[in-house]
Amino acid sequence: MRKSRFSDEQIIGILKEHQAGMPVADLCRKHGISDATLYTWRSKYGGMEVSDARKLKALEDENRRLKKFLAESMLDVATLREMMGKNF
Repeated sequence: MRKSRFSDEQIIGILKEHQAGMPVADLCRKHGISDATLYTWRSKYGGMEVSDARKLKALEDENRRLKKFLAESMLDVATLREMMGKNF
């Protein structure tokens, strides 16, 4: 996945400008983003504070790590079952 040019703190700052009443076209022109990007950010980060975004990022990282661990464990179990089947 491509890394964003903007940090979570910057994204939340941009969304707060939008909530303060700045028009979408002006906001997008000022920061060099498309309106689709703004609406995507709003759906993901809408109503969040910076601390909430950090917690979300930490949870996503933990979830990614746990999914990888589960996949490796399932592969180990499948390998062991295959080996056990050959021995009997």
